[in-house]
Amino acid sequence: MAQHRIYTMSVASVYPHYVAKAEKKGRTKGEVDEILRWVTGYTQAELEAHLEAGTNFAQFFAAAPRLHPDRVLVKGVICGVRIEEIDDPLMLEVRRLDKLVDELAKGRPMAKILRALAT
Repeated sequence: MAQHRIYTMSVASVYPHYVAKAEKKGRTKGEVDEILRWVTGYTQAELEAHLEAGTNFAQFFAAAPRLHPDRVLVKGVICGVRIEEIDDPLMLEVRRLDKLVDELAKGRPMAKILRALAT
């Protein structure tokens, strides 16, 4: 089975699109960074190092220090696909991240995006 091309794309190549989507709706780059750090457990310095290094999505998630346990609470549809129905573990993580950035751009409060009220 062929590997999906998103796995070999650098996070840095998609990151500006995440930021632009958020900023277009009045949100900030810092909030996008907060989401990325929340999902992966990276510090800001580690996140920036991965962006500078051109780390691809497969490497980015494989090296994540601590995937947040509440990320499994991210549900819904993104890019026409229901997150709960994705079988591929890496694609699931990428789509969860997409969904969180989408929620940010839609104006959802950061506490809800980060599932702070779920615990």
